[in-house]
Amino acid sequence: MAKAIKKQALGRGLSALLKDPSNDIQSVQDKNADKVVGNIIELDIDFIEVNPFQPRTNFSEESLRELASSIKELGIIQPITVRKLGFNQYQLVSGERRFRASKLIGLETIPAYIRIANDQESLEMALVENIQRQDLDPIEIALSYQRLIDEINLTQEQMSERVGKKRSTITNYLRLLKLDPIIQTGMRDGFISMGHGRALITVEDSTIQLDIYEKVLSNELSVRDTENLVRNYNTTQEVKVAPKKEEVGTAPNHIKEGIKAFSEYFGHKIDVKVSKNGKGKITIPFHSEEDFNRIKKLVEGAK
Repeated sequence: MAKAIKKQALGRGLSALLKDPSNDIQSVQDKNADKVVGNIIELDIDFIEVNPFQPRTNFSEESLRELASSIKELGIIQPITVRKLGFNQYQLVSGERRFRASKLIGLETIPAYIRIANDQESLEMALVENIQRQDLDPIEIALSYQRLIDEINLTQEQMSERVGKKRSTITNYLRLLKLDPIIQTGMRDGFISMGHGRALITVEDSTIQLDIYEKVLSNELSVRDTENLVRNYNTTQEVKVAPKKEEVGTAPNHIKEGIKAFSEYFGHKIDVKVSKNGKGKITIPFHSEEDFNRIKKLVEGAK
C-alpha cells in the first residue's frame, strides 16, 4: 500500500504538467510524452468521461457501494486506465467500477494510467480487458467477442491469441447469441447457466426453445436434466419432463437423535426422510383406529 501511495504522490507532480496548455500531449512522439504515457497520474475526475465502447452494461448498486466503502477506507489499489482525447479531456478504457465508486464518495481525483489510442485501439483494449474479468455474465462475454469480430475485424483465431482462450471456447460463447433474447436475458440475470444455454442451442425452433426454458425454470432442472430433455425432444419431437426423483441425503446428527425421542413418545418406530437441501418428512405409523386415536391424543396433549 505504501508503494502505491508513493507512486500516486509522484503522479500529482505529473498531473500538473498535463494542466499546462503548452504540454498538451497528443501522441507518444510529443515532448514530455515519455513522462506521462504509461505512468500513474492523479487526474481530476471531472476531466474523465465514460467509455462508449464499454461492453459491460450491468453495474450492481450494492457492489458499487461496497467498493466505494473499500476505496474510502483503503484508497484505490489499482489505477484506472484512460486515453487522452484533448486538453484536459480523457476517456475510460478500463476501471469503470472504480471510477463510479470514486464518484460516489466524492473523490476529486483518481489515479490513472494514460494511454494514447485511437477509437479502434480503445475499443479493442476495452473489450479484451473486460473479457478477462471474472464477473461478466456469459452473454456480455459473447457480445464482446462479437464486437471484436464486427468492429475490429478479428478472426476467431486472432481473438484466441489476444484473450488467451481456446478457439472452441470462443465459438461456444458466440453460439449463445443464437438463443432467443428472452433466454439470453434469463442467463444474464442468473436464472440459468451457460451450460443450460448450450443445451438449448441445439433446438433451432425458438418457440420450442422457450417452451423448454420455461420447464427448466419451473422444475428447477439441472444442466444434465436440461440436456436429457433436449435430447428427448430431438428424438420424439415432444417436450416431456421426467418425474423428479426425491433426493435423499444422510440425516444429520440432531435428526438422528430426535428420531429416538419421537419413537419413544409415540410408541412406534418413526420414519424420517431428509433431502439434500435439508428439507424432510416425518412419518408416524399406526396399526388400528384405536392406535390412531391414541396418537391423536398425544399430539393434542402436546399443544
